[in-house]
Amino acid sequence: MSERSVYLDHAATSPILPEVIEVVTATMTTLGNPSSLHAAGRQARKLVEESRESVAAALGARPGEVVFTSGGTEADNLAVKGLYWARRAADPRRVRVLASAIEHHAVLDAVQWLGQSQGAEIEWLPVDAHGRLDVDAASAAVRRDPASVALITVMWANNEVGTVQPVRDVVALAAEYGIPVHSDAVQAVGQVPVDFAASGLDTMTISGHKVGGPIGVGALLVRREAELTPVQHGGGQERDVRSGTLDTPSFAGLATAVSTVVNRLDEHAGHLRQLRNALADGVHRAVPDAVRNGHPELSLPSLAHFSFPGCEGDSLLLLLDAAGIHCSTGSACSAGVAQPSHVLLAMGVSPAVARGSLRFSLGRTSTPADVDALLDTIGPAVERARTAGLASGGEPGTRYRE
Repeated sequence: MSERSVYLDHAATSPILPEVIEVVTATMTTLGNPSSLHAAGRQARKLVEESRESVAAALGARPGEVVFTSGGTEADNLAVKGLYWARRAADPRRVRVLASAIEHHAVLDAVQWLGQSQGAEIEWLPVDAHGRLDVDAASAAVRRDPASVALITVMWANNEVGTVQPVRDVVALAAEYGIPVHSDAVQAVGQVPVDFAASGLDTMTISGHKVGGPIGVGALLVRREAELTPVQHGGGQERDVRSGTLDTPSFAGLATAVSTVVNRLDEHAGHLRQLRNALADGVHRAVPDAVRNGHPELSLPSLAHFSFPGCEGDSLLLLLDAAGIHCSTGSACSAGVAQPSHVLLAMGVSPAVARGSLRFSLGRTSTPADVDALLDTIGPAVERARTAGLASGGEPGTRYRE
């Protein structure tokens, strides 16, 4: 095992910002439930509302449109289920849910559950070979029977390959028929400009730990006019759509993280893009037949996703991990068997090649030395992974389905 540690998995979680540690530590000494009417409660409530105003200002929203949650997964579930229930209650014909085929599992599984348990008719919208939504296909799906569509959900940027999605095109299409649109913007905030009001979205998800904030906190931005049925019930906090005692320190940490990364966006994105390009170029030199996935231009500056034909992604990941380099694979393990990424399959990548894919994601603490360490290791690691795969009877895959 290597003693070095090179962290190339910032898309999974990012190091907490020093400013966030400072504000969370200070806020944790504040006593008082923000829902209480006494002085201590009012002081805690003041901190919550200041945090709400900060998040709103950073993301182009009104303070009343910021609903704090326990993270991105809860926010996505609240949006997808809440919009569906509200729309169906208003008109029983509205049972169709249109979702891009590359959504994060927080959306993907919530949508599937609506289909399995709530009578929703699910339609997965296709993407092209770069992982970008086919707007013409989305338009055709809507126009076929717009009165039956409950909602559309399209993420702002994909968490595996980094492709930025045509969110405004989808919103413009939906607006013709008054259809609400949700977007998971968890990966986008702090890397590309995100403006909730300008986007025209009805709901949008953000998460704290992806931007240097605490784990276990996020927010759903909900347009004031949007109708949303609560997923959980209780004290009626957060516009009565997300009950639960307000977590003052975490909200303060989220607000600090969001405002910090948005204010530093241009500098940060430029730094990430330079490192990402060096990483991508170096991987191609070290492994000439490696295939980079995602859009060549419309992509997050932090992500470089590769398929390595003839490799099993899990084996390659563990070889890199033993060398002190931490990255991720998009495959999931089901009953002990590695399953290829649904994102890559939707892009037309063959299952064999999809299983041999890795995501390298950079962040605020990434350095040129981190990139160099990967480039020194990736070639020999791929050779060993391929040798192991052939020894076990595996065969190099082809990129596309026949």
